[in-house]
Amino acid sequence: MCTYCTKELKYVNNSLNSEKLQITDGAIFTYYTTKNHCMSIVPWKGVYPAVLTPFKDDDSIDFKTFSLNLEAQMEAGVDGVILSGSLGEASTLSNDEKTALLRYTMEQVNKRIPVVMNIAEQSTSDAIAAAQRAEKNGADGLMLLPPMCYKADSEETVQYFKAVAASTGLPIMIYNNPVDYKIMVTLDMFEELANISNINAVKESTRDISNITRMINRFGDRYKVLCGVDPLAMESLCMGADGWVAGLVDAFPKETVAIYRLVKAGYYQEALKIYRWFLPVLELDIHPKLVQYIKIAASLTGIGTENVRPPRLPLVGREREFVFSVVSDALENRPDLPDYLNLQPAEMFSGNNGIEHAASTEKR
Repeated sequence: MCTYCTKELKYVNNSLNSEKLQITDGAIFTYYTTKNHCMSIVPWKGVYPAVLTPFKDDDSIDFKTFSLNLEAQMEAGVDGVILSGSLGEASTLSNDEKTALLRYTMEQVNKRIPVVMNIAEQSTSDAIAAAQRAEKNGADGLMLLPPMCYKADSEETVQYFKAVAASTGLPIMIYNNPVDYKIMVTLDMFEELANISNINAVKESTRDISNITRMINRFGDRYKVLCGVDPLAMESLCMGADGWVAGLVDAFPKETVAIYRLVKAGYYQEALKIYRWFLPVLELDIHPKLVQYIKIAASLTGIGTENVRPPRLPLVGREREFVFSVVSDALENRPDLPDYLNLQPAEMFSGNNGIEHAASTEKR
């Protein structure tokens, strides 16, 4: 019996000398053992919100609003959450605040979904310390960025990743975002990391859809690939991405999960209808002020506030009006969603109306 999920387990060896955990309902998760017990389970599939960090007017963390949003995510059916990323304003959080957020989240989630901690540090020693601090405080996995500020070359970046991975038993998703962080994790670099058993996944944010196919062609299922760019999400899922590290999910959790579930069940037209409605909002994710933009969206859907921590400032004037207009237009035309949490695979049904057999329409 797994102490994490309380389900009956059996063990299957894999070629990397880690282990796989097979739950009796058929789902398979990679996990790692320390002192012969199950440390963490992260499937690296599905929707993983990069959650916001809400603040009160006095600049302290607003745990009440954080809890409200977190419950909305879990109710919508997300598959995990990521703390202290860019959307979480990690660069403005102290280590104590990050730890407090992690502990609060672990208590509220209560093992219902995995909790992943983001690691974005300037030095290898600080990254190792952050990884070990996250593990000590209960995180289920890590999202790991290349070294911050310094533009490390390929060998330096690989050695950085290896050093952090060696310091922890937690599973790791590499964040590959050369657009914003100026370091491209190439296929050859992933080849060098392939024998590191707890590096399992990549957040694919190169904005090159074909890179998903390159990863699959080169590595098969060695790495799980999760889209990290909201306006490319459905395209990425259709090309074989295993999941979606999402931003606008912070404001629209049900719609985000619905798109993922519909695509993976084979209901492409139904997913596309929602995605086309959603796209103008999703494009708010690729702006330098994405934090302010998405916080406005979350405030308009009732699960967030606009407060940001300096040096960020609240939006004013035409820019604020623009974001309000985009989100308000979406809310006025918000689609009804199918019962996306209870879909049957589309191939079980013939014709174009299979979803009517698989799911009834629900109201938000």
